Formats: sequence, structure tokens, C-alpha cells
Amino acid sequence: MKEERFDVVVVGAGPAGSVTARKAAEQGLDVLLIERDQVIGVPVRCGEGVSNRIKQFVTIDKRWICVEVKGANIYSPDSTRVVMAGEKMDEVGYVLDRPLFDRFLASNAARAGAEIRIKTEAYGIIKENGYVKGVNIRCASENENKRVYADVVVGADGVESLVGRLADINTRLRPSDMCVCAEFLMCDIEINKEYSEFFLGSEVAPKGYAWIFPKGDDYANVGVGISGDVSGEGHHAIDYLKVFAKNKFPTGKIIAEMCGAVPVCGPISESVADGIVLVGDAAWQVNPLTGGGILYAMRAAEIAGGVVVKAVQENDLSKKRLSEYDRKWRSEFGERLEIGLKAKEFFFNLSDKDLNALAHSLVGVEIHELSTDALLLELVKRNPEMLEELVKHFIS
Repeated sequence: MKEERFDVVVVGAGPAGSVTARKAAEQGLDVLLIERDQVIGVPVRCGEGVSNRIKQFVTIDKRWICVEVKGANIYSPDSTRVVMAGEKMDEVGYVLDRPLFDRFLASNAARAGAEIRIKTEAYGIIKENGYVKGVNIRCASENENKRVYADVVVGADGVESLVGRLADINTRLRPSDMCVCAEFLMCDIEINKEYSEFFLGSEVAPKGYAWIFPKGDDYANVGVGISGDVSGEGHHAIDYLKVFAKNKFPTGKIIAEMCGAVPVCGPISESVADGIVLVGDAAWQVNPLTGGGILYAMRAAEIAGGVVVKAVQENDLSKKRLSEYDRKWRSEFGERLEIGLKAKEFFFNLSDKDLNALAHSLVGVEIHELSTDALLLELVKRNPEMLEELVKHFIS
């Protein structure tokens, strides 16, 4: 088997992997970024919505922005609408063209000096004296396997990260820890072009929600996400999506279909081990309430890239040294993910009657920040009898 050597190998060329690769390559490290699919960013496994905070990480390029939205409409089971709009929006602001966006991030990594290989899959890891020392890869285009040695392996390989699991990091998820999703890209439909829309209710999406993200004049991402523990024969996300799409857009045309899973269980217990770090979905860096994770992944990747560079320069790839990354990302947004988990556990176990009552209490209220904190504040103000129950969830 052929052998190669790099300072860093990054597994997965989504936003987390590409940003990590760019940060490490910018500092002069020899970086290999591998992606198992033949086209970076395809297939899309995402609603493609991000907040205005994306400007903290990249300069906006209209080529990968489909729509800029003003806010969100949230509909209760009885169709009561709650409007959330303003400058401080947590999960919406832009609807991306993810294939173009992901390739933009990958190209930035390549321009920084990282080598990128597509149709290349990591199927095993190399360990020496308890340390991860590289990965075994399968190159479909070359029809051969290789052993790639590296000082650090970055697992950006998504839900239930294989490289993390092989490194003895627990990346396994229970069904209830995942949101399973199905989405159509639809055209020839009438949509609200300025607002993303979310729909709640046990008939629409049990322990989850449905969404409509505008992508153009008559285009939209139309999707459903449900908890994995309520998914079953005849009740998969795709089954709920077919009904939802038919009811909303009976004459609309489906031009693409996507599916995937998102970790919605709060922060992973460990995101590092000797010689390896996990970023993005692989480290469960997703808001459990909303399922949004792109910007968390990008920030974690920036932190990971900086820590990896210093660790390689110091020739200390121990778990203790790499734990600087773990501490920093938890300090910055770990608490937000924990709050999202508590909120998810509270809201997604409410009955349709309760959801309707909450929505009724917010009719006419202007919520200028689409965030967990802002929503909870308004709910408690309008429903003081809920305060005791909410506090129980947030201190348990």
C-alpha cells in the first residue's frame, strides 16, 4: 500500500472541514482535505438558511446568496402566526446556494495551500502508541488505497463521525438525539419571498417542524424534520414532507429531493483525543432547537485550525494540548447549545393545544430577535404560569 505524509489531514469538505483546512494551510502547514463525494457541496443535506452573522466569517458574495430574508413566520398547529423579524436573527438572514457556498470555502482552502481530493474516503485510522497518526483512504478515481500519515487528523465527517468513533470518541447517537430530515427543492410555487416560514404540530412534523425557505421568485426549499424516535414505517420524514408539500403547493414541481440527519442532543462530551479533533456535525455543534449549525461549525473550525497549528509547531499532539480547542469552543457557544437542548426538550413535548395557546399569547407581539433567549423571554412575560416549568427545564 502506498504511503504519504502531511502535517494535517482533514476528513470532510463541508464548511467545518474547509475552514479548518484553510486556517491550518494559511500558517504554512501541509494540509490534505479529502471529500468522499465527487462534487463538494453535493448532495445538499441542509435547509441552507444562515443568519447575518455569517459576515463575521466571510465577505458576502451574491453568487452564493439566493435570497436575503427579513425574518421568519412561525405557524402553530391551528395556523396562528408569530412574526419574528429584525437585525438580530439567530438562524435566518440569508438562504444560501450550499453547493456554491461549500465550493467557495473549499477554494479558499485550496488557495491557502491545502491539497483537495474528491472521491476519496477515509475508511480507517492509523494509531501508534495510542495516538491517531493518520488515516487509511480509498481513492475511487485512482482505484487504490493509501496510507496517509499526519500529525493531526481533523474529523469533519458529519453525523456519527467514523474517524471519531475509530479513535474511541463516542459519536454514536440514539434516535431521539437526531433530527431526521427530508427536503424538496420546488419551483412553480407562490411563496413569501421575504420571510422564511416554519410550521409546528404533530400532524405536520412530530417533535420537529416543517419549513419553507425561499430561494427565488418561484423557488423554495420545502422540508420536514422530525425526531428520530418517532420515525417509522409510514411515518418517515419523507412521508410527512409529501403530505405537507401537496397541501401547501398542490401544483408545484419537485426538481430535487434531499435527505439527511442532524445531531440535536447538545454538545458532545469529548471533541478531542490524542492526535485528533472533531468539528461541525461530527462534534454535535448544532443548536438542538433549530437544527442550525453552519455558523457554529465555521467558528469551531477557526478555533480548531489555530489550535492545530500551534500543536504541530510545538510537536505536542496530545489530548491535553488539543483540549485548548475543546475549552474555547465550549466557552464561546457551548452554553447556547445547552440552552437549545433544554428548549427543545420543553417545546417538542408540548401538545398541539399547548403550542396553539403559546402562539395565541404572542399575537401582535413584535419579536425583534429570532433567538431562543428572545422567544423564551416573551413566552414567560406573556405566560407567567409557565415560568415554573421553564425554570425546571433550565436548571435540571
